[in-house]
Amino acid sequence: MVDAHSLFPPAVLRNLQDKLYEKRKNAAHEVEGIVKQLALAGDHHKIMAVIEMLVQEFIRSAHANQRKGGLIGLAAATVALTNEANQYLEQIVFPVLNSLSDQDSRVRYYACEALYNIAKVVRGEFIVYFNQIFDALCKLSADSDTDVQSAAHLLDRLVKDIVTESDQFSIEEFIPLLKDRMDVVNPDIRQFLVGWITVLDSVPDIDMLGFLPDFLDGLFNMLSDSSHEIRQNADSALSEFLEEIKSSPSVDYGRMAGILVRRAASPDGFTRQTAITWINEFVKLGGDQLVPHYADILGAVLPCISDKEDKIKLVAHETNEELRAINADPDEGFDVGSILLIAKRQLSSERDATRIEALHWIATLLDRHRAEVLSFLDNFFGTLLSALSDPSDEVVLLVLDIHACIARDASHFHNLIVFLVHNFRSDHSLLENRGALIIRRLCVLLAAERVYRELSAILEREDDLEFASIMVQALNLILVTSTELAELRVLLKQSMVNAAGKDLYVSLYSSWCHSPMATISLCLLAQAYQHASSIIHSLVEEDKNVKFLVQLDKLIRLLETPIFAYLRLQLLEPGKYAWLLKSLYGLLMLLPQQSEAFKILHTRLKALPYAFGDEHFEQMALENPYSEVQQHIQSGTQIACNIDTTCTYEHNRRRLVTLCPLYSRKWKYQKNQKKPTHAQPCKTSATPLKDCHGKRAGTATN
Repeated sequence: MVDAHSLFPPAVLRNLQDKLYEKRKNAAHEVEGIVKQLALAGDHHKIMAVIEMLVQEFIRSAHANQRKGGLIGLAAATVALTNEANQYLEQIVFPVLNSLSDQDSRVRYYACEALYNIAKVVRGEFIVYFNQIFDALCKLSADSDTDVQSAAHLLDRLVKDIVTESDQFSIEEFIPLLKDRMDVVNPDIRQFLVGWITVLDSVPDIDMLGFLPDFLDGLFNMLSDSSHEIRQNADSALSEFLEEIKSSPSVDYGRMAGILVRRAASPDGFTRQTAITWINEFVKLGGDQLVPHYADILGAVLPCISDKEDKIKLVAHETNEELRAINADPDEGFDVGSILLIAKRQLSSERDATRIEALHWIATLLDRHRAEVLSFLDNFFGTLLSALSDPSDEVVLLVLDIHACIARDASHFHNLIVFLVHNFRSDHSLLENRGALIIRRLCVLLAAERVYRELSAILEREDDLEFASIMVQALNLILVTSTELAELRVLLKQSMVNAAGKDLYVSLYSSWCHSPMATISLCLLAQAYQHASSIIHSLVEEDKNVKFLVQLDKLIRLLETPIFAYLRLQLLEPGKYAWLLKSLYGLLMLLPQQSEAFKILHTRLKALPYAFGDEHFEQMALENPYSEVQQHIQSGTQIACNIDTTCTYEHNRRRLVTLCPLYSRKWKYQKNQKKPTHAQPCKTSATPLKDCHGKRAGTATN
């Protein structure tokens, strides 16, 4: 067994542990000379003995000065060994690495210095211990002692040079080490990590792009660092990688897509902007690889469309259009259900732009994959109906467009109207604030007659009579005033001479009976003036409360609108339209004399060029064969549509019910004291109306 002490003069070993640096340094030179001689002599055992002594008696000593001397001595021995140092590298490196975490900052400093000198000697052989050295340097980069940090930076630069020159560096072994440290928040360590990523990416033989998904999230995390320098360095690294992605033939877009989606929702604006920029490029470049990730990407893009940052909104809009332009097929992995789920979720966004784009996506999917979308209808139909209450008119109109597209099928059309009525019943404010917009738009998209017939059929069976009355009043107001329903009004005006108009009138009448004023309005619109007069006379049973008078006031004002201009002109022919005149006077008698509506109607009737009295009216009715009769020659057949109706109002049900068959009863008139004659019944007469109990008209008594 070789005694290492015998190889050194006692003064050398004593000075090697002296508290003065100069003495330790001189002693280290002595050690270097002695080891060099042993190396020239090839005395391997003595060299090992020297290294063992420096480690055991100095580096592992409890005294800091001895540990310092041991580190200097071990570095000097390595310098002396030169090319043969690699034979003893394991015995040399690990004790020095352990000293990098010494509790004494000066010992850590000398450990950095020693490792630096060792690395300069062995160069490429140092790569074997790279992971351990990297781990130690990562910790030292955040050391509390500035001198230690400076020494670590010098060592770090040397190690980087060695790695870039070496062909033995294993990126596969290094990446897990890098990944584990990417979540740290210490700014010094972050700077250290970004530096290594940048250096390794610059080496042609090292494929950092292939491992980008492993540390991409960490780089994005650094974009929100409080240090401007770190943010700038991280952004620079990301920009370099994005340029490489654009020119690379093979990139794993899928693994990175999830990272970008998460980062696009970051509270930090710079991070969101960078993430959405990457997503934009991925959508352009990724192609089929991104098909399974479209839903996640869309979930990130839609909120960014409403971002407070203009740059983010601009890129998000562009990305959204790029996504929509890709017509992927479900057979290729395109998940329609997931896209619909994302769109449904974004309908609850506080931002109008996001909700609008979500609706555009539903419309796009309906257009391209109708069958698949309808199979998920139950999952989002309720949400679409709720969106009808949206404060944005543009959103409501888009929702209606989607509903109309769905309702092209008869079954879906019925469900739509049923759900719509249900929503109006549950939320009266929806009917009040959005009812006109919704009904008018649906009439444009789905045909006004179809919509009104379906609504009438549903409301006829409505159990909530108060709601039914409100709903009918709203529908009647829309019918009378909206330009979208002009054709429907024209058809109703022809109900006396047109079978289609008569059928429409009868189909609406059954539900319009929920509201007396709506019924009168419908009769006036259809020119069924005698029937209107009968209804007005039946209103003696009605409770003349404020609500009743308000509805009556609205009716009077409607009569002054351009829609009823034809009616006002008909007043100039009292012989031909005697029942119209009687109807208007009947309304006048129902109004309080001091009301504004009374004054309006009274002023209108005073403008007529004749006086009206019972005797005069009876004479007109007897002398004029045109009372409620319109003659129309069609295909050589004369159609006489006759109305002579009697109406009652069932007070306990609070709904007006006609108990007479329309258009099918015979009527009589006398002229010049001739024997009464009977006109032929209308050959296209409609089925008699039924009362609220389902009985045929005429089978019940008042």
